Amino acid sequence: MQNFKLSKSSAVGLILAISLVCFLPGPAAAVLITVDESGAGTLVNDSGETFTLPSALQPDPGPGGLSSVLTYDMLGPPALTAGDVLLQEGPGGPVLDVVRFNPAGTGGNPSYPASLLFYSDNVDGFDSRADTPSPPTTLYPNNVTILESGAEGNNRAVYTPLSGQPGFVSGFVVTYTLISDGSNSVPEPTALALLATGWAAIGALKVFRRR
Repeated sequence: MQNFKLSKSSAVGLILAISLVCFLPGPAAAVLITVDESGAGTLVNDSGETFTLPSALQPDPGPGGLSSVLTYDMLGPPALTAGDVLLQEGPGGPVLDVVRFNPAGTGGNPSYPASLLFYSDNVDGFDSRADTPSPPTTLYPNNVTILESGAEGNNRAVYTPLSGQPGFVSGFVVTYTLISDGSNSVPEPTALALLATGWAAIGALKVFRRR
């Protein structure tokens, strides 16, 4: 299985950029993250730049994690809040999908990156990369339930966590679009070659505006 890694020089640059974000005053920057069950994920920062989120099937080091789960590298957000988001199919309906947020270093592995994990139901068979035999056998104590919307075959949930909720990132307003049926139309990434992730690019933009 493929593991996510940053080069030493890239990691140093990322830490410096994130440090700028953490200490700059002003309103929180907006970030849009969209993921689907096939492994297509994007991050759009408040300057309009789009970044592809790398994905792979990997073991989940979180509580009750399974051995092979669709895992998105979130490209180094600062202070990601751990927890589970349960996707409910309409009011009073079943919870069939779980989206998990594991902060960097989860499971005691210092090289593990902050990640979004997609546990999808297998009611219709194993027809997507996110389909798992079951949800996590144990949930994080920090969890929320949100409603899916849309017609069958195009189900999704839109989620903007508040402070302390799963997926919250300090200093940012992050809105997640979680596509449980359907696909994410992934545009061409605009700045991957720079190895300044979406979060770091936001920091650079804030410095420019402040000057």
